[in-house]
Amino acid sequence: MADFGYINRASAMASEGAKPPKDFSYHFSRVTAARQESSVKSFYKYFQIPGIGNLAGGLPNASLFPFDTLEAQIAQPQRWKPTPNDPNDPSKDLPAQFAATSLKKDKDVSLAAHLTVPHTSAVADPLQKIDLTTALQYGQAQGYPPLYSFLRQFTRENLQPNVPYEGGPDIVLTCGNTDGLSKALECLTNVWSEERDWIRERPGILCEEFAYMSAIQSCRPRGIAVVPVKIDSEGMLHSGPGGLEDVLENWDVSQGRRPHLLYTVTIGQNPTGGTLSIQRRKDIYALCSKYDVMIIEDDPYWYLQFPSAAGLEAEARGLPAPPAAPVHTFAKSSGYPFLDSLVPSYLNVDYDGRVIRLDTFSKTVAPGCRLGWITAQPAIVERIVRISESGTQQPSGFVQSMISELVMGPQPVLSEFAKKSKKEQVTFTGWKTDGWVRWLAGLRGVYEHRMNRMCSALEDGRFQLKQGTPVKNSESDWAVISKTEIYSFDWPRGGMFVWIKMHYESHPLFSQIEGPKLAKLCWIFLTTTPYLVLAAPGLIFSPTPEIAAKEGWKYYRLCFAAVSEEEVGKSAKRFAEGITAFWLIKDKKELEDIDPEISGKQMEGELLDLGMDFAC
Repeated sequence: MADFGYINRASAMASEGAKPPKDFSYHFSRVTAARQESSVKSFYKYFQIPGIGNLAGGLPNASLFPFDTLEAQIAQPQRWKPTPNDPNDPSKDLPAQFAATSLKKDKDVSLAAHLTVPHTSAVADPLQKIDLTTALQYGQAQGYPPLYSFLRQFTRENLQPNVPYEGGPDIVLTCGNTDGLSKALECLTNVWSEERDWIRERPGILCEEFAYMSAIQSCRPRGIAVVPVKIDSEGMLHSGPGGLEDVLENWDVSQGRRPHLLYTVTIGQNPTGGTLSIQRRKDIYALCSKYDVMIIEDDPYWYLQFPSAAGLEAEARGLPAPPAAPVHTFAKSSGYPFLDSLVPSYLNVDYDGRVIRLDTFSKTVAPGCRLGWITAQPAIVERIVRISESGTQQPSGFVQSMISELVMGPQPVLSEFAKKSKKEQVTFTGWKTDGWVRWLAGLRGVYEHRMNRMCSALEDGRFQLKQGTPVKNSESDWAVISKTEIYSFDWPRGGMFVWIKMHYESHPLFSQIEGPKLAKLCWIFLTTTPYLVLAAPGLIFSPTPEIAAKEGWKYYRLCFAAVSEEEVGKSAKRFAEGITAFWLIKDKKELEDIDPEISGKQMEGELLDLGMDFAC
């Protein structure tokens, strides 16, 4: 990778053929439009002048920070083995190919390496200077300069090298994607009150029919109307009844402004596990351009795309092998086959500059990092920087410095350790870009194996088989088998979840107990011995009360990331056994005896989380 550095705007705008992004400042909220650059933060660029006597900044003296170093033992980027990028090639033996990627610990790559952030670095360049003196001091809202510079270049050259508008995108660091969404909403919506404001001024946000509810819940206090759009196994529908075009074209203005925001999780959609195709993205983007809708693309699972899912699903169900996925090519390669193989972001078709993409380290390092970044056109990023200046300011310096050392690799700061022993020096290492991408590919491998293990276990319980009594004597030597589907699901094409649809209409007591109550009793039954599994009910992913009442009670979300890899198959098997046992209950009184307040005795043993990690 080239040296890290900020690219000046004149150079950035020299690309041929591309047009500048559109001016969407009319979408800015009143508060956002009125924000000015922080008078304090504007001083920061002068702090780096060599020899400057800084008597202006109200900064604590760095020598008084009670940390001499930050140190950690870090994984090798090769710790986990990647899975194939193209396992659906019909010319290849899929089971054999996938078995060859089974996870085996190699003693060479399972060893940890040592990472150290020193107190003070002699490096002058602020884009390469990683130390506690700078990381723990007040900083710029854009982000810690070394990490901001690395992520900006990594985003522009490797993750999103084909953004079609002139100059390309900019980034700003966030405290994770929830923080990023909060800032995007503050940037693009005014707070609306039913008691104070006209209904015609009420903003709206479009989302999938089932959605990540923490995101939806952050909209409601601002008075934003939540408008669900129908989905299929891929994700949001662009046409048809309840699809995006239908919602926008037939909008009822008595419900407020036609929605000007779309919130979407397009890869491993939470909770359904769907992955939106490139053509669907183009169709949805065209509608957003036509109706002037800004797209907030929340993509924490982008690296967790599972190309084996379609083939293994077909194999498990005795169906013909699906055709190989169409190859998508762009003018510029990311430089890495793994990244090139992934279904790309909306940014690749963002000719207007209306996409605000949210990325995070939560699923690739750890949720507790509370670190991520927004990618968008520079004018929007500039407004979000202004919002950050008077809010979070910048993410934690501790976290930013450690992540900087982790993903940027050995820095000139190594000179600081010249007096250390040779053994200590050779263990000081970071991943660099190659290592970071290799880590991401390995993570995909781990989760793809988990997904396959869970889905294989769930396949065995989808149908209830019953043997009937022959009616004719001539058929006495034959068994009459009936096959009833009790739940269905698609093998997820990405993410961390399996979305199960329960067919309660096939339960023997469905005509005597209303569906939502039957669903609640089933959920409780699964938590009892010997099943002891906890699934996330579909109700909590229903963005409106109407969807919850009509469809939400029919679903469960199971998370194959939440429990240990060893337990994924076992707990999924117990889930399937629990559902089968529930379908064998024919006495209404036996169901009504299930106590909603589960006793301590019923909870004995380990209750395994198969989906209640709502933060995912």
